[in-house]
Amino acid sequence: MDIITHSEKEIWQLLEQVSDPEVPVLTVVDLGVIRSVEIKEDEVHINITPTYSGCPAMNAIETDIKILMSSYQIPVVIHTVLSPAWTTDWMSEKGKEKLKAYGIAPPQYQVSNKLFSTPQNIQCPLCNSTNTKLISEFGSTACKSLYKCNDCLEPFDYFKCLK
Repeated sequence: MDIITHSEKEIWQLLEQVSDPEVPVLTVVDLGVIRSVEIKEDEVHINITPTYSGCPAMNAIETDIKILMSSYQIPVVIHTVLSPAWTTDWMSEKGKEKLKAYGIAPPQYQVSNKLFSTPQNIQCPLCNSTNTKLISEFGSTACKSLYKCNDCLEPFDYFKCLK
């Protein structure tokens, strides 16, 4: 039985090396899918939560974490935790900044009295205009919508706000 010599902080730092396969500019830590890290005597337990049920990226994320930990000879057990459900509140501010720099509008919160309402005036990540229009509720992945900026005329993805 091996004793884990890495600290929880070091494991979190290692996890910063694992990118989201759908938005590679984000790490799984930025995205907030890593819920917890627990070091037991002979293995590290990591809880992950998908951005939505059935997210196809979760298998790749789990594999990438296992490969990373294996490269450091760290035995790892990964648990998928569905409750509480992931929300965009779990994304780091650094991650939201990375999204914008990458050309994807980060989640924007708006108070609305309409059930299932779509946020209006999503800021274009390219020119910062709020003169934008929803083109499709479905973008390049299920967690994004497609918008178009009426000022710079560029299309862009918006990372949907999930609460």
